[in-house]
Amino acid sequence: MKVVILAGGKGSRISEESVFKPKPMVEIGDRPILWHIIKIYSAYGYNDFIICCGYKGHMIKNYFIHYYMYQSDATFYLKDKRREYHHSAAEPWKITLSNTGLETLTAGRILRIKDYIGEDDEFMLTYGDGVADVDIPALLAFHKKQGRIATITTTQPAGRFGAIKIDRDGVIESFKEKARKDQAWVNAGFMVFNRKIFDYLGDGSQMLEAEPFERLAADHQMAAYRHPGFWSPMDTVHDRAYLEELWKGGKAPWKIWQ
Repeated sequence: MKVVILAGGKGSRISEESVFKPKPMVEIGDRPILWHIIKIYSAYGYNDFIICCGYKGHMIKNYFIHYYMYQSDATFYLKDKRREYHHSAAEPWKITLSNTGLETLTAGRILRIKDYIGEDDEFMLTYGDGVADVDIPALLAFHKKQGRIATITTTQPAGRFGAIKIDRDGVIESFKEKARKDQAWVNAGFMVFNRKIFDYLGDGSQMLEAEPFERLAADHQMAAYRHPGFWSPMDTVHDRAYLEELWKGGKAPWKIWQ
């Protein structure tokens, strides 16, 4: 089964980093977050990836063109114009990089890679800026059991803001951190689609999460796989710092590979 990764957005909320590189290439532990996402799927045996490029997509292509050089020691024979890699671990990945446009919205990006899906009945899709310890086999089993066109992974993120109770005079009566169970369920990515999803994308001029999802929901063709474990987007520099701290401290829950 193929895995599609949306990696074409500009990442304006993390502009301190994305002004220099596409958001999926922002690094956690000296590796792009895109690499971390690929490793999650690969740990479960899914190694066929389609990456929807857009903003500064050439940097993603260059990364994979020179992947072994970045990961390995190398000797360059300048006179003979050849190079030799040492201690290079071969990844089992097949990666298709598709230029889906600079301003294309998410529904349009998926439409543009339809030919790469081929005749497969189903494919997985996620965003190129979030990591989680999602149980992929359990997600797929849930999707098949539900029999819907789309399944999205949902989670209740940790509360970022405290709940404040204020009396009529403006005096704070109580303050407490909102528990995770009190948060709304959100779309964490890590989705599974039947190929019938293409019938809901229209001309691709909208965000996937707008009318396409609304139509799927209205037709009762969306299922929610509830993920109680770790999930974190990388929307801001603070999110990146948080993920970097987890990684460097050896406490990254999404690192399910050896």
